[in-house]
Amino acid sequence: MPSIKSVDDIKSSLLRPSLTSHFYVEIPVPSNGANSDSFKQKLQENGVSWPTKDQDTINLLCSEAILPGSSLATFEINNDRTGVTEKHVHRRMFDDRIDLTFYVDAENYLPIKFFETWIDFITSGATTTNFVEASRNELMNKNYFYRMNYPDDYTADQGLKVIKFERDTYKSSSRGGYNRPTGSVLEYNFVRAFPLSIASMQVSYDASSLLKCTVSMSYIRYVVTMKKASESLPASTNPTKISDVINKSLSQNFLDPNINLNLNTPRLNVSNINFSDIGSSIPFSAGFQ
Repeated sequence: MPSIKSVDDIKSSLLRPSLTSHFYVEIPVPSNGANSDSFKQKLQENGVSWPTKDQDTINLLCSEAILPGSSLATFEINNDRTGVTEKHVHRRMFDDRIDLTFYVDAENYLPIKFFETWIDFITSGATTTNFVEASRNELMNKNYFYRMNYPDDYTADQGLKVIKFERDTYKSSSRGGYNRPTGSVLEYNFVRAFPLSIASMQVSYDASSLLKCTVSMSYIRYVVTMKKASESLPASTNPTKISDVINKSLSQNFLDPNINLNLNTPRLNVSNINFSDIGSSIPFSAGFQ
């Protein structure tokens, strides 16, 4: 039955939609014991420190993600009831991949180095420093071949997450700083993930724009849970920590004051960003919305 709604009811129900620009992505590494250590060693050989500051940086550099979908596979039953066609579910089908887009920092090209190293680990099967060095010396040899690792060695059983939250997850306190996270978040957890492909990246002498790296991650299924924000958001979403990472990634690595970026909005002036209020606006699209 229709009922009378107050202005407060309307505001709380209709005037507070969820925004697409507030999310956080966690990138895992292969999680199978000794092989995980081998992969981390290979990351270090390629100049990626894990799981230290570079992991937080890669997580925050993810500018676009997709909340996955699924569907139900059914079969039809036509003969149980006269003139009635029924559909019964026999399987849940998940999307076969999730696409993640990262801003590429100018200092270390972290997203490119990380995912290229992961794919190289999948295809080369290298586990020692000497073998890695010998393989690189022979990459241009016409007789070079790839040796694939076993899936248990290169998949991350857990750890790939997309966390969806809202602008007011962190609320400013009257004494300055930020209160404990409030409200609920959606957390998508992906099972047995690994990089399936790295999209080509165009570079050009035309007007400069931000270099982005798009990676497709394969997985077998996902689990979505509703959690309290204080239980879900990782320590790296602490406003002070975000301020440090974004300040470094944007002001030092991304933006050259002599380059007019080809964006739909005026060129971003990092000096105008109020990092003291970073908890109410970051992380989302690396600060560009």
